[in-house]
Amino acid sequence: MRALLLRELTGPAGLRVEDVPEPEAVEGLVVLDVHAAGAGFVDMLVTRGEYQIRPELPFVPGIEAAGVVRSAPAGSGLHAGDRVAATTAFGAFAEVAVAPAFVTFPIPDDMSFEVAAGMVVNYQTAHLGLVRRGRLAAGEAVLVHGAAGGVGIAAIQVAKAAGAGTVVAVAGSAEKQRVAREAGADVVLGAGEDWVAGVREATGGAGADIVVDPVGGERFDLSLRCMAPHGRLLVVGFAGGTIPTLQVNRLLLRSLDVVGVNYGGSLAFDQAFPAAAHEDLIAWWQQGLIDPPVGTVYPLEDGARALEDFAARRVTGKAVIRVREAD
Repeated sequence: MRALLLRELTGPAGLRVEDVPEPEAVEGLVVLDVHAAGAGFVDMLVTRGEYQIRPELPFVPGIEAAGVVRSAPAGSGLHAGDRVAATTAFGAFAEVAVAPAFVTFPIPDDMSFEVAAGMVVNYQTAHLGLVRRGRLAAGEAVLVHGAAGGVGIAAIQVAKAAGAGTVVAVAGSAEKQRVAREAGADVVLGAGEDWVAGVREATGGAGADIVVDPVGGERFDLSLRCMAPHGRLLVVGFAGGTIPTLQVNRLLLRSLDVVGVNYGGSLAFDQAFPAAAHEDLIAWWQQGLIDPPVGTVYPLEDGARALEDFAARRVTGKAVIRVREAD
């Protein structure tokens, strides 16, 4: 089969399309013919050797796949021919991949593989953060950083679908602000402006009840200044490159929570939440409450460029690698 193989940890430049053996069926794993694969921040870190998990070289990256089941474990509820989206333990950038059954989900017939591939990690992360870890209540105000990225867009849409009140988005360029607005944000602020004051104004002085922060650095510190009492700051990642530190007296003064949101890490000790989240997400998609925007779609041969564009912050929406054409 054709696959994007990583032979050295030199970033996306280390990827090459090669013919490699197909993965074998293993108990508990679904084998699927991949039509589309999501590309994101984790994949870019993996190619540099900067992710916490470092498979032995050479290997095929990719943790989000959408395609058609070839075989599935008995009792999984999945059958050959089912259209699915899945989280893989790497290997998604290939014509055939394997995934655990508990993170392989049926998708509607009218959902494209490109959309499905873009829903897996970002929307599951947003649901885990806002609904489960953040305990979002109806009418609460939500602040979303990195609002034109995959997680940011997912957070805007999941927040609105789950009943949030005002959703405030912070994004960099005018183009990224447009993307955040189209994703459904009620108020869009520029990263270079005084967005702390903007959040206070947008919430009538109350502040944000929940902050979704995949950026880190100064965004984390400044967010604490515009949160409502009993607010929850969701730590999703550090795309800005700096891991912040915290003087915990700032939490005490306003009774704030700082909450870690790790989708992949949570799978190790709770295998039930992904299916429940997927049920909500598909229902919201069918109701038109969420609409995952697919950004650039790259053929497998140009898969390295997808991660290069991501590293250079040229990607809005979800970058997708088309592995094969749909039937």
